[in-house]
Amino acid sequence: MFIKLNGNAKEVADNITIESLLLQLGVKNNKVVFVEHNGKVLSETELDVVLGKNDIIEVISFVGGG
Repeated sequence: MFIKLNGNAKEVADNITIESLLLQLGVKNNKVVFVEHNGKVLSETELDVVLGKNDIIEVISFVGGG
């Protein structure tokens, strides 16, 4: 199925959770990650939500630098 991830269409497996998607993207291990699902910002305890067709996900992680 397809979702919209950070403004781009992305094919993902059926019944994938947001947490699993983050692990696949390699962003779950970052210190600070904000996830928005269909316009709602999720807490870390809400990442077990199963994605549906055409869901909209925005993932923001911060990178420090100097």
